[in-house]
Amino acid sequence: MPRKNGKSLLAAGIALYSLFTEIGAEVAIVAGDRAQARIIFRECARMVELDPILSGKLRVLRDVIEYPETGSILRVLSSDASRAEGYNFSTVLFDEIHVQPDDRLWATVNLGSGTRKNPLVLGISTAGAKTDARGQDSLAYKLWQYGMRLVSGEAADDAFYFRWFSAPEDLAWDSPEAAIAANPAHGDFLDPEDFTAAARSLPRDEYETKRLNRWIQTSSSWLPTGAFERLQTDRRLVDGERIVAAFDGSFDGDSTVLVACTLDGHVEPLLSFERPIDDPHWKVDISEVETAILNLAKRYEIVELAADPYRWSRTLEILEKEGLPVVVYPQSPSRMVGACQKLYEAVSQETIHWGGEAQLGAALVRHFANAAVKTDRFGPRIVKEHRGSPRKIDLAVASVMAFDRARYYAAEAEKPVKSVEFYSL
Repeated sequence: MPRKNGKSLLAAGIALYSLFTEIGAEVAIVAGDRAQARIIFRECARMVELDPILSGKLRVLRDVIEYPETGSILRVLSSDASRAEGYNFSTVLFDEIHVQPDDRLWATVNLGSGTRKNPLVLGISTAGAKTDARGQDSLAYKLWQYGMRLVSGEAADDAFYFRWFSAPEDLAWDSPEAAIAANPAHGDFLDPEDFTAAARSLPRDEYETKRLNRWIQTSSSWLPTGAFERLQTDRRLVDGERIVAAFDGSFDGDSTVLVACTLDGHVEPLLSFERPIDDPHWKVDISEVETAILNLAKRYEIVELAADPYRWSRTLEILEKEGLPVVVYPQSPSRMVGACQKLYEAVSQETIHWGGEAQLGAALVRHFANAAVKTDRFGPRIVKEHRGSPRKIDLAVASVMAFDRARYYAAEAEKPVKSVEFYSL
């Protein structure tokens, strides 16, 4: 949640409750540093002091609360991951995940409760930086992305609970509606006038991150925030519909995708094979990809299958032999600059729209949000934010390709037919 909505107080109540859930419970509070971790601990200590039953059972020390009757203990831990090893946690309260420099401490506390019957690791945070010190996705951003994939149905994980309070992107950042949507305590113990004053005095990025819990796009992001999402419709491709399909293949790191575009500018993702977060050894199943494309060719009238042949020449040969109209579309800078410009203008003028199955649609939005812009002597085009970035953009790239080629066929269809005069001899 955004700041000052009572996250620490809620976590403190769960921490104290956890002392009573089993004999010999080990409850830990961790954060970016011990001072931050003591915020939750002080809430716990205050609860004990104010409650006659708790104060009669629990003993409060400097950084420890003990329950002598069962041998259970709650302690504040250092932010040093190596010092967190060796414990057998039953519950961990992990505060302000967004300040973690990497994911080592999170991994350590999640692996430290193997013998517990029902362990819990609860992370609380506001939005923060998308990248860590290594240039990779930050811990908080990775967890947020995973949670959003669960919400959209892209992934399933019964052991992972996710709840994120944030202002929808279609609300103006300084509007009362955005503040109300993001802050559960708005109008309760958070004064609405404080938001108005903060919006006037704080930098916009700081206000959006801390008060609206939004991840702020970097200055190199391709599309304005929310511009693509607003173009979603309920339209779906129907069997037999004429489409241009664009294929962007990968080996193991990026996604292997197929995106369709109709001649009137409706974009729809049809396939996406993406490595699961928890499987570093995953590789795309080429035969599965080929079968899926051939099955789609039976459903729709594919007037062109545009594809970059890199690493997938053999597959494209097979598809061509099966009758698909394969057209080589190298993703060269000169070609992509013009194609990106066409789609950017279509988004700006709202002459493009998109739809599709919910999980694929969520992935499409995510890939567009990840797309950065690179400008060089060729002009602006979409790229990853850096070469080693784990954030996928393949569905966005394929959308650019499909829209570019669909515009070509639409233009050809609009050309007037030349009349031919016949003369008798």
